[in-house]
Formats: sequence, structure tokens, C-alpha cells
Amino acid sequence: MTNDVIVIGAGVTGLTCAVRLAEAGRTVRVLSRDPAVGTTSSVAGGLCWPYRILPEAAAVQWSVRGYEALSELAGTDGTGVRMATGTMAAATVPDRWREAVPGLRAARPEELPAGIPEGLRARTPLVAMDAHLQYLERRLAAAGGTVERRPADSLDDLAQEAGAVVNCSGLGARELVPDPEVRPVQGQLVIVENPGVEEWFVDADGHADTTTYVLPQPYGVVLGGTAVEGAWSTTPDPAVAEAIVARCARVHPALAEARVLAHRVGLRPARPAVRLEAERLPGGGLCVHNYGHGGAGVTVAWGCADEVLRLLDAAS
Repeated sequence: MTNDVIVIGAGVTGLTCAVRLAEAGRTVRVLSRDPAVGTTSSVAGGLCWPYRILPEAAAVQWSVRGYEALSELAGTDGTGVRMATGTMAAATVPDRWREAVPGLRAARPEELPAGIPEGLRARTPLVAMDAHLQYLERRLAAAGGTVERRPADSLDDLAQEAGAVVNCSGLGARELVPDPEVRPVQGQLVIVENPGVEEWFVDADGHADTTTYVLPQPYGVVLGGTAVEGAWSTTPDPAVAEAIVARCARVHPALAEARVLAHRVGLRPARPAVRLEAERLPGGGLCVHNYGHGGAGVTVAWGCADEVLRLLDAAS
């Protein structure tokens, strides 16, 4: 059974890992309590850009791989990925990311919204998450992988079922491992009808509780947001939603009158640093941990999946 792998978690991290492993010849089962479209990943805005994730050097490397993989999918029907131009306000980026994103440059004054003194212009993958998660499920099935709707109660027990376990449980790792360093970073957003917004805009301080982002998706414009550490509620706050729309309307005034389609809240699975490493469990089974990606899950998913495969191969 050494070629069998159980992947815990059907968010973008788990499904991407599962696809990578199955296409490399592993026999893969994904276990998840929730369907993919019910995971935290489905709430994500979907912009490919490293955000609130450490360690920086590894995160940038994973992000570059993610940019490459998602760019290859962009424009292909059914993937949920397209290339989109936009502005990242007041951003400083590592050299490796700057080199990886073609055409990334400083924004000219006329390209910046009022009150924004500087920013970067880039063309990056923008992912409609529900469509992308469904694409990953189809791609996994085509590679022979399966998805089971059941909770993961014990890493040790699962390691007895397969040659290895890959732990992509996100926030669930807090109890499953258990790992008390995993914590939620609550994100609230509002989806509105698109009044003509064509480009994305993000103003996100990695240490602030509030952010401003405008992400045009096929189903509407995603407006955000918040980044509240330690908050567990998934109930939208009407006052927070009103403040989000007001911030975004300062970037695109027409958003102030756009019809609201939905309110969403997700809990980013944050950690002081991503845990991506192999561990021998007490019962002797192999577990590769891959969790704690914060707000950058879709960005780093392919890079982390490559590393998971490397770790599994090294342990074989």
C-alpha cells in the first residue's frame, strides 16, 4: 500500500495536492467533512498574489510556481481561471515575485484611485473559486482519484489505511494534529452586481484588520474585506458590510449603488509559518503536513503540492 495516499481536506490546498499526486501515479483518496464548495477556499477572492503568509522566502517560491500553473490554466473553459490586470496599492514585493510576473511595474499617477499615492500594476491570474474547485475535482477523478465525504478523526488511524497521509486540513489542524498555533483570520466580503468594473484593485496591509479590494468575477464583483485575527464567527456583520462597500466605492463610485448579491464570511487558516514537513506518526505511519497558508491558499497551492510530492518520494 506504499503507493496509496489519503489527503485530508477538499479545499484548494487539498485538491491541488491530490491532483498533483494522482497525476504522478499515486493512488489518492481525499477525505473531507464538507464538499469543496463548502470549504473556506470557496469564499476566497481568488487573486494570485502572496498575502499574509510566512516564511517569506518559501512563500514567494511557492507563489511563483502558483503563478506559472494558474497562468497555464487561464482562459481554458471550466478552470475558473483568467488573466486580469489590476493595481496593488502601496506594495513592495520581493525581487523573485517581481521577476516572475511579466510587466509588473510602478503605477502611473493617472492609473491610481484618488487618495492612493503609489502602487504596482500587474496582470495576474484571477480565480473564480467555486468553478476552480469543481475543475480540480474533475481533474482528480480523471487521474483516478476519489473524494469521500467523511471526517478525519485520527492521523494515526488513517496512516494505517494507506501508505501515507497528507494533512491539508487547514483550520481543522488545530484539533486534528493538534496544533494550537493554527488560528482563524476572519474575512468578510460582499458580492455585488458589476456596474462596469473591469480591473482588480487591492489595498491590503498584511497587519491591518481591514482591507480594500475589488475583484471582478464572472458572477459579480467581490468587495472586501476584513482580516480579524482570532475571530471565529462566520455570520456577516451588516455594519462591517456597509463599511466594506463604502471603502470600495471610494475606488469605484458606482459600487455604492450596485445591487448586493451575497454576503460571505470565511476563516483563513493562519499560522506563524506554514507547516510543510514530513513526520513519522506514533504508530509508524508517514504524514506530510501542509497547512497554515493564511490568505494565500490559491496562490501557493501548486508550489506546496510539488513540495509534498518531493517529501513523499524522499520518504519512499
